[in-house]
Amino acid sequence: SYDHVGRIIDYGALEVQSVYISGNIGVPFRHYMEAPEKRFDMNWLGHRNYPRPDYLSSSRKRLAPQLIYKGGILNAWKRKMAVAINSGFFQTLPPLEEVPAQQAEMAWFVYELSFNPDLKKYSLRKDRVVFTMFEPSLHKITRSEAGNEEDFLTKLQAKLNRKLDNGSLSGFAADAHDE
Repeated sequence: SYDHVGRIIDYGALEVQSVYISGNIGVPFRHYMEAPEKRFDMNWLGHRNYPRPDYLSSSRKRLAPQLIYKGGILNAWKRKMAVAINSGFFQTLPPLEEVPAQQAEMAWFVYELSFNPDLKKYSLRKDRVVFTMFEPSLHKITRSEAGNEEDFLTKLQAKLNRKLDNGSLSGFAADAHDE
């Protein structure tokens, strides 16, 4: 915002976060573009290299670095930040602690892709807004919960036992046993 003579009074930032795609998007896109009015609801599911959202890579490789770098600067300056994000992506994030809007340092604008049958096209529809504090949200998104180490060791041991039983690590196991 700015005052009556054009001096900046306040500002914030909006991070528009898209999602990485795994698979091949080019083939289905070309197929769709040949006849979009007939293929707007095509189902590519089950085809080889079916594209799918890669939420984990999107949060670790894209969202988290943006929040750390840009968000860290804005937060140090006591400025607010908003993140526009797809609802499917938002649902894969760890639960974020919500605060009242007036206390928030961040606003998460969660959007859904919605089909309009009259217009035969998709549009973005704001599903909801989630208000959070910066540091707790960043901490939740960038830190992994360790889980139970005994469960991990049980699974790891089972995998090692399968490898040892089928002989794929027999040389390694013998060497390791001798030491």
